[in-house]
Amino acid sequence: MELVLQQVLNGLTLGGVYSLVALGLTLVYGILHVPNFAHGAFYMAGAYASFFLMTSLGMNYWLAMIGSAAVVAIIAVIAERLVFHPLRNSPGLHHMIAAIGLLLFIESGAQAIWGAEFHRLQTPYNGILNFSGLILPVQRLLIIIAAFGLMVALHLFLKKTVMGSTIIAMAQNRDGAALVGIDPNRVAMLTFAISGVLAAVAATLYAPINLVYPAMGNLVITKAFVIIVLGGMGSVPGAIVGGLIIGFAEAFGAFYISTDYKDIIAFVLLVVILSVRPEGLFTKGVR
Repeated sequence: MELVLQQVLNGLTLGGVYSLVALGLTLVYGILHVPNFAHGAFYMAGAYASFFLMTSLGMNYWLAMIGSAAVVAIIAVIAERLVFHPLRNSPGLHHMIAAIGLLLFIESGAQAIWGAEFHRLQTPYNGILNFSGLILPVQRLLIIIAAFGLMVALHLFLKKTVMGSTIIAMAQNRDGAALVGIDPNRVAMLTFAISGVLAAVAATLYAPINLVYPAMGNLVITKAFVIIVLGGMGSVPGAIVGGLIIGFAEAFGAFYISTDYKDIIAFVLLVVILSVRPEGLFTKGVR
């Protein structure tokens, strides 16, 4: 039973991180209707920003997380203005090509500044709690609490605030939202900023138990795409549920099968579920 509960903890940790990344991705998809392949670069930039703020400027963990979120939000808004906005009337393929180019540009920039070496993001939460034989690393507990707390905050923002309602309205009907006075440019910038914040927070939470390196966002964003397809393209609840499904599948798959195959479990699960339900788990999108 202790081993099973340990995997539940690991699944919640992975699911929380994956869900945060997928939420930012699905929000942007709801506005542009184009997958943002550069979102993995935002995730990587968030980890490096926190690493720089902590090692070079001496900030503590939480201030570095806030600073990282602000930096990546600005990067995301600049990307929307300079890369995606000029292509707003172009075919979707142009957006995808531009996103891949942006991904490579940001990754190359990080490698030019910090090199290709692996870096460790230090955290003050290195302790381990032992509860009736269950080993509870404090950093993993922090990831779970912070990730799901942020999900609740995002839900309340989208449902209870005027700005959140404008994002949902734009995702449902861009032309109709513009007709009632909603500024599409402002909403697009706000959505990209939120996606950048989510990616930066997820990276800062997960980096202490992982490593920081230029290509760290590639595998995470690939799994995030699996999650949003699995949950239903553009569905916020689907991104959360899909992230938890992938997180638990990886945790239990690595334990009962092999850690060598844990990264392909997400794709196998995607094929199985979409064979039964091709439209994904949630079909109503952000509505």
